[in-house]
Amino acid sequence: MDTTLSITNSSRLQVSEFILVGLPGIHEWQHWLSLPLALLYILALIANILILITIQHEPSLHQPMYQLLGILAIVDIGLATTIMPKILAILWFDAKAISLHECFAQIYAIHTFMCMESGIFLCMAVDRYVAICYPLQYSSIVNEASVIKATLSMVLRNGLLTIPLPVLAAQRHYCSRNEIDHCLCSNLGVTSLACDDVTINRVYQLVLAWVTLGGDMGLVFASYALIVRSVLRLNSAEATSKALSTCSSHLILIVFFYTAVIVLSVTHLAGRKVPFIPVLFNVLHNVMPPAFNPMVYALRTQELRVGFQRVLGLGENVSRK
Repeated sequence: MDTTLSITNSSRLQVSEFILVGLPGIHEWQHWLSLPLALLYILALIANILILITIQHEPSLHQPMYQLLGILAIVDIGLATTIMPKILAILWFDAKAISLHECFAQIYAIHTFMCMESGIFLCMAVDRYVAICYPLQYSSIVNEASVIKATLSMVLRNGLLTIPLPVLAAQRHYCSRNEIDHCLCSNLGVTSLACDDVTINRVYQLVLAWVTLGGDMGLVFASYALIVRSVLRLNSAEATSKALSTCSSHLILIVFFYTAVIVLSVTHLAGRKVPFIPVLFNVLHNVMPPAFNPMVYALRTQELRVGFQRVLGLGENVSRK
């Protein structure tokens, strides 16, 4: 009997672990992807830790906008760390086995962090909306207390709504196949191996995506539509330019994040003909935003850029120049 199978109390065969095969169709040379993926992961860790240190040490950055950016950095570190160590272990050491409990925990973590990132983008969009459309009331509406409340609400919303995904997956019966054509435990990839009906799993994931990602995306773009309408009413070109510059970094990250979500969904349609494409996009979507989010803010935000320079000991050289 296969060592990956065990007998349950009901005398039915039940797999005791899953096998993550990596990138389907390109197993022979998929290890070459380990170097760029490892570099992206290291970049994500260093850049986001630097963001946190800079915001902590710079009093001028103790503002709601940068506090939300710090929360986004924590979420990005969690998202990348949820998947990258296991992916690199697969590519470097051929460590493809993963226990059922670890797999279900990864399903929960991936979806929670992904929804958290979307939720933080929504909070940042509301912050920019209030700052531009109601500047006189900004300090009374958006403050440290409101940031804490918004963050806790996002944690509770996403943490609770995501729980049914691994719970429903754990209730399925996995009686024969245990090889997942992926580098990580995706909910649909795992439940596709089940021997019983998984309709409820698929329906709930669709509902979760529409309620969280879809709902957040709609509210984010509605906020920016109101911002654009408010900016167009300004008579001063200088004021218009300043208003747009305050949210340009955030808008770039939003467009990148939600475009990646849409592209990831579309690539699943090509999954049968070129199976490794949606898998690769799924991996990149979990590691590229954490790596590039801090870089976009560092390049586009002067206050943060100056803070980086001071933390790295470059402040004196810059001021001399």
